[in-house]
Amino acid sequence: MKLITLLQIGGALHLGLAWAGGTMPKVVNLREHLAALPPFIRRLFWVYFTFIGLTLVSFGGLTFFYAPAMASGEPLARALCVFLAAFWILRLIVAVFVFDVRPYLANWFYRLGYYLTTAVFIYLAAIYAWTAFR
Repeated sequence: MKLITLLQIGGALHLGLAWAGGTMPKVVNLREHLAALPPFIRRLFWVYFTFIGLTLVSFGGLTFFYAPAMASGEPLARALCVFLAAFWILRLIVAVFVFDVRPYLANWFYRLGYYLTTAVFIYLAAIYAWTAFR
């Protein structure tokens, strides 16, 4: 497969992550957990949550539509790929070592989603690193 196609797959996977993130509040009963917090902290969380979603959509759109430029090897393209590789490597580390999601993996569907999400983090880290350093 061509690098451009692999990058475009990565771009599409970002949208999948944004969709999965959109389902997370219901899965973890987030509204109930946030209800105990002061209004400012509750709103702050929702703003952060929204910005994370917008960031994922932006990363995905940039990668999908500008995959040829990213694959070009130009310095700015390489720098963007280094940033995105570092972002996804760090996100993978956080997923594995910081978050304990076991209480929420209550059925096979949630477990599958968790493992697929982790696989997407690995794919994104790998494709951006490969693009940056090839």
